[in-house]
Order: sequence, then structure tokens, then C-alpha cells
Amino acid sequence: MITAYLFKDKTFEIQPLTPADSLPEHTLWLDIHKPDEQEQQWMSRLFEEEAPELDELDDIEASARFYRDKDGLHIHSLFPQRLGKHIDGINVLFTLRNELLISFREDDLGLMRLLRHYMRQERLEVEDAADLLLEIFQLKVEYISDLIEDGYKTLEGTAKEVLQVDDLHKTMSDLMMQEDGNGHIRLALYDTRRALRFLRRSLRQSASDEQRKWIDEMLYDIESLLPHTQFLFDKINFQLEAAMGFTSLEQSKVIKIFSVAAVVFLPPTLIASIYGMNFEILPELGFDYGYPMSLVLMLMSACGTYFFFKRKGWL
Repeated sequence: MITAYLFKDKTFEIQPLTPADSLPEHTLWLDIHKPDEQEQQWMSRLFEEEAPELDELDDIEASARFYRDKDGLHIHSLFPQRLGKHIDGINVLFTLRNELLISFREDDLGLMRLLRHYMRQERLEVEDAADLLLEIFQLKVEYISDLIEDGYKTLEGTAKEVLQVDDLHKTMSDLMMQEDGNGHIRLALYDTRRALRFLRRSLRQSASDEQRKWIDEMLYDIESLLPHTQFLFDKINFQLEAAMGFTSLEQSKVIKIFSVAAVVFLPPTLIASIYGMNFEILPELGFDYGYPMSLVLMLMSACGTYFFFKRKGWL
């Protein structure tokens, strides 16, 4: 799907395009979402060099994620997105050239929908394509901040679940999901910091003072958010260790019961084993009350062992 965002008289107009259309005049932003073969061919006409492919979005090398060529500046940026309780990372390729911003992505992104909402309400104050790209990164940093805040609230709930020991399996599953999501958040922060530093170097001659200040403020925000992600990692690990400790404690209680039961029944088992021997000479075999006596002896030995454990505080 190809969508053109026309910017004229300080307002945006959203216009879907087909492969039969040409690039409209006053297009400031061209968003390409999961193009088919025809749309891919249409997009290739926009680039002097090789047009990007969907399988290139997940490249992790710095040389493949941030570079400049005849088509302009190319930035691969990782965006975290919450899907229910799970947080995933979505890569978007931005190409910035003169007065046109091109975004290329494979998956739907809630941040893009929010940006369109702001456009319809005329809440974006941009002058050119660079401003629009910085606005996207600003929304990204704010969204990451909200995800970190949600992480704190989630961990407050899991802390109570760990103490209650009702469903440790669910609690540990939630903690593992939180740890994975926090990893995506931290990776997105590092990726955004690299992208902004690349932008600052690349636009050092053409960027305005306001844009440079904007980039510096976002970099400062990222530096202030990174310690929070480390704190979340520490808190998640602490709760995981606490949950595993409670699990081990519950298992120890069960093992303790079996151990005590085995020791309590050990003396009666010994007595029964002695009188179960097949020797001809066993003095007690001739007693009239030998059988009741052995039962009483076994019962007394079991009770004696139990009360001994109880007195020691082992039960």
C-alpha cells in the first residue's frame, strides 16, 4: 500500500496511490507499507540506485542501517510496538532527500496511525521533510517512555503475585514476557540514539538551529531513559529469583514431609523386619501376646520418633 502525504499551506492531505499514479506535487511524505510486486516496481522508479527490499529491513550492520548515497540519507530504525502483553520490534527504513521523506515498512505500526491522526487535527508543526522525520522520532521516544512507565506498573502487580504464591507459573511467564519486552525497548533506545547521531552529523550544514536543538533534546531524553531500562532489568531478575526461590521452598516442604514420614516409619519397619525373619529360634514367637506386643511396640516407636521431631522444631 502506498500513501502520499501532501503538504501545502501548512496543512496535510492524505492521498492513497496506485502503481498507475505518479508522485503528486507537494508530496512531503511517501509511506510504503508491504508493497506487492507492482508497487515495488513503481517504487524502484523513485531511486537512482537500487530500491530497498523487504528482506533488507532486518539488517543489523551499522553500514547497512545508516548511510548516504545519491538518493539521500537512509536510516533503518527499530520501533517497539505493544501487541497485547507482548512487545515486538518493527524495522522501518526512512529515506530523506531534499523535500521528500520516504518510509518503507513490512508491518503495520501504531505510531504511523497516531501521526496521521495528528495530521488530520493539524497538530504537527513542521516545515520540511527533516522536521517530519524528527517529529516521528520524537513520537517514538515518547512512546518508549510510556512503555517504560507501563513496565513499572506491570512489575508492581507481579511483585504481589510472587508474594501470594498462587500461580507461580503464570507469574514467571509474565516476568519472562516483561524481560523480553524491556529488551526490545532498550534496543530501540540504542538504535534511536545511533540514528539521531547520524542525522546530526549528516545535517550539520543544512540543519537549522532549531533542528539541532531538537536532536540534542531527544538524545538527552534517551540518555535519561536508559537507566530506567536497566533498573527494570534488575527488578525483573530480582522477581524471577524470588519466584524461583518460592518454588524451591514449596518443593522443599513437600520433600520434607516425605522425609519425615520415612523416618517416622523406619523404627516400626525395623521391628516388623526382625519378626519377619525365618529363623526357627525367635523367643517371642511362642508368646501368647507376642503379636499385640509387636503392634504396640511399633506404634510406640513411631510416636516416639514423631514427638522427638516435634520437640526439636523440625515439624
